[in-house]
Amino acid sequence: MQTRLDKQFRDTPLGQEADSILRQCVHCGFCIATCPTYQLLGDELDSPRGRIYLIKQMLEGTEATARTRGHLDRCLTCLACETTCPSGVQYHRLIDIGRDISLQQAPRPWTQKLQRAMLRRILGQQKLFGLLFRTACLFRPILPASLRARIHPPPPTGRIPRSTHTRRMLLLDGCVQAALSPRINASSRRVLDRLGITLETVSQVSCCGALDHHTDAPVSALAIVKRNIDAWWPMIERGAEAIVINASGCGAMIKQYGELLSQDRLYADKAARVSALCKDISEVISNENLAGLGNGNARRIAFHSPCTLQHAQKLNGVVEKLLHKCGFQLTPIHDAHLCCGSAGSYSLLQTRIATSLRDNKLDNLLADTPELIATANIGCLHHLQSGSPVPVCHWIELLDPEISD
Repeated sequence: MQTRLDKQFRDTPLGQEADSILRQCVHCGFCIATCPTYQLLGDELDSPRGRIYLIKQMLEGTEATARTRGHLDRCLTCLACETTCPSGVQYHRLIDIGRDISLQQAPRPWTQKLQRAMLRRILGQQKLFGLLFRTACLFRPILPASLRARIHPPPPTGRIPRSTHTRRMLLLDGCVQAALSPRINASSRRVLDRLGITLETVSQVSCCGALDHHTDAPVSALAIVKRNIDAWWPMIERGAEAIVINASGCGAMIKQYGELLSQDRLYADKAARVSALCKDISEVISNENLAGLGNGNARRIAFHSPCTLQHAQKLNGVVEKLLHKCGFQLTPIHDAHLCCGSAGSYSLLQTRIATSLRDNKLDNLLADTPELIATANIGCLHHLQSGSPVPVCHWIELLDPEISD
């Protein structure tokens, strides 16, 4: 793609990075075929190629408008386009750059700013969100049906292993996961305990920074990233083998730390080290002896692979192989590459689109009548659960000896 950057961007590091990415695009349109919003809305400006043109226009001097910002907002950042792209276009960086420029040229109305600020304040604070969620569970019977569908009291957490093993890894508890489904973290501890691995947490770390990064707060996102690195670093120096993530959205963000701080003189090396140590829990377990994890008894499972697992982390098929080895029968999923509509805060900010994508995804997941749906990200789990007639769980719970024994 030929570009003629405006002078305000031409000689800046950001402009040069964007220009390099734009020039990789060959207009082939392969990305359109795998874009959930284009398939749903039918507007090319709501496709990766259309958004790339909008970003190119901004960089070449065309002022962004609220309409421009709206098309960029409707991107799920699912990165199915990156998986499909034959030219290796780094769309995730381009959409970040484009959103930053559009916000500078066409600032949001105060109502949208307030909405995003409240989401960051509530969802990003583990204790505050936990308190609000427990309160909502108490009043669930009298809430409107639309809210009741989103609020499900979590199942019992169960016993937490107390044994200490030579092999130690760090676990990210997460900001909303600790309240919405604390059994995921407990199951992770029990499964890895059976594999001879102790999971440790650092109290100063809860949010990975993704929420701020995707809701117009890049400065505070980087502050969270640096705070997490500082909190983890002493444990890393003492020999922590890996940073285990059981929410694929958080894993995708932490694996991006090195890229986000690559130009930071103080943090670049540490950030790269943290990203290298970050492992989805499926990556850890797939390298271990699975003989002690029990048998799935041929239960029929529909596995939804989150976009952050299959497209961002490139781990498509890893969980599926693990479940198959453990005796579960996986049902075929049509259009398994498409997003369920959760996409972090997207389901709260773009409710109509997110609900349509969820319903389409559930149709495909339930087509072969599974007993339950399993996934690998708390956002997807919660979003699918709000419309699913069958139970939805994290796949690690299926391997939990306390649940399955």
